[in-house]
Amino acid sequence: MLIGEVSRRSGVSARMLRHYEALGLVRPSGRTGSNYREYGAEDIRRILHIESLRSLGMSLRDVGRALDDPGFTPSALVGDLIAQTTDRIAAETELLTRLRRIDAADPADWEEALQVVSLLQALGSQSAHARQRAALATIDGVPVPVEALVEAALSETEPNVAGALRWTLARSGDGVPALLAKGLRSPVAAVRRRAAQCLAVMPGEEATAHLRDALKDPDTEVRGYAAPALGTRGVTEAVPALIDMIEAGTNDIGAAEALGVLASDGTASDQIATALVDRLAHDTTEAPARGRLTPALGDVPGTTASRALTELSHDGDRAVALTAAYLLRLRDAR
Repeated sequence: MLIGEVSRRSGVSARMLRHYEALGLVRPSGRTGSNYREYGAEDIRRILHIESLRSLGMSLRDVGRALDDPGFTPSALVGDLIAQTTDRIAAETELLTRLRRIDAADPADWEEALQVVSLLQALGSQSAHARQRAALATIDGVPVPVEALVEAALSETEPNVAGALRWTLARSGDGVPALLAKGLRSPVAAVRRRAAQCLAVMPGEEATAHLRDALKDPDTEVRGYAAPALGTRGVTEAVPALIDMIEAGTNDIGAAEALGVLASDGTASDQIATALVDRLAHDTTEAPARGRLTPALGDVPGTTASRALTELSHDGDRAVALTAAYLLRLRDAR
């Protein structure tokens, strides 16, 4: 079979067949009277074997070794090919992500596109200062890819940079809460905490809905970011978590302020007062915690809170009694 027929049947170009011959991979078994290459059945089989091995990503050098070395075993080479392919896929995936983010930024011209590229590089910089400048780039009118900002916010550990990212995300419009909500489903508690922190400063019903989900998180810090934000938005579901925070002394001032906001409209005041009284009366509530829970009653309007403070003014714990008496005087003065 001549080279043209071999090329037609195998799908390998004549030029590549000559290249294989030059490398010693395939040597035509014969020549015609006119000195044309003539391939036999065994030559064709070898060509097909070469193409099969090349389809696995093997170099022509390794293909030659595999076909000619009787002691050659595929296990080590296949393992290397898997590692190389994995690295290549990761690199291509990263490139695809970057291209999609540039496309999402919708740059007006190449200068703006290059600004976006520079921004993406800065968000991944080792320099906290560079990351912070990138997070605040919207101030200078640079289109910021929201997905990149969310990814950066969920991984940022430097407080100033994290704060800048939250500030920018809170002003980035629709779609951000849904992206942050994915962070709430992370198996890593630190990522969920960052997601909750970002959602806590975001306005709107969508962010509020995701913060409600964060109230169910097993991590106390995640709940600790969600509860005060929900309290200031009038979500009474946050009451138990807020009282937990006051008892534990974890941002107890912020939690008490959020309870005060919830109680201020009067509709939830009795619920909050009752919950505080129950916690104060619980056998496991220690003296320091009772000392933090009592002042929280002072910001709760209504007769339930007043009666509770009156009873607490005679409490066996002197600090609690004095605090309750002082709060009663303040209420009377109002």
